[in-house]
Amino acid sequence: MNFKIISKQTWDTPKKIIFCMDKIALFPLSLVVFPGEELRLHIFEPRYKQLIHDCTTDNITFGIPPYFEGKDLRYGTEIEVTEIVKKYDDGKMDIKAKGIGWFEIDEFYKVFFGKLYPGGTIKRMPWDDDSDIVYAKKLVALIHELYKTMNITNVPVASEEKFRSYQLGHKLGLSVEQELAMLMIPEESERQLFLTAHLENLLPLVKQAETLRKRAELNGHFQNIIPPKI
Repeated sequence: MNFKIISKQTWDTPKKIIFCMDKIALFPLSLVVFPGEELRLHIFEPRYKQLIHDCTTDNITFGIPPYFEGKDLRYGTEIEVTEIVKKYDDGKMDIKAKGIGWFEIDEFYKVFFGKLYPGGTIKRMPWDDDSDIVYAKKLVALIHELYKTMNITNVPVASEEKFRSYQLGHKLGLSVEQELAMLMIPEESERQLFLTAHLENLLPLVKQAETLRKRAELNGHFQNIIPPKI
């Protein structure tokens, strides 16, 4: 059976999709990947070694739908392979990849047209990367406040002009459900507002927990408490 490769027109990147514009190879993983996010993957299963080989040989993309116990495969992120970092003698690979958009899954195939790996029929959804500098300033300030409160010093935060939500989407205490909700927000300015609202709710709880921790550390210590003036 011969399959036609049709050039992809939805995205600006010069990639192609196997078979037709609304079908794509899928690599389910227990994580949410945001468009714009860069990731590193160690590829070891035969079916996904074949998938990455097809991506690099045929210049195609694939999708990562977040898969968690008890949840349907309904959404995913379109991924392009940017680099094969290392190939092992047994065919395993270390790769770099990047999210370039997100989609809804209309139909999932456990075996994709004679391949070893899964695939699906998808509907690509709108997504943009245009930041609002006013929103960014407030959001970055909240992130700095959160990390200062938690004494986190090893997570770099981009400048207000360069900051994008996907850069720290996994490092701001979002639940899986919240990460999925953020994935489905098409505009960067709306994602900024989403994270701002999340941090405004989270920060008081973090500060309260930090106060409790400091009090617990005082157990057995002499406390210098200044009595009130009555």
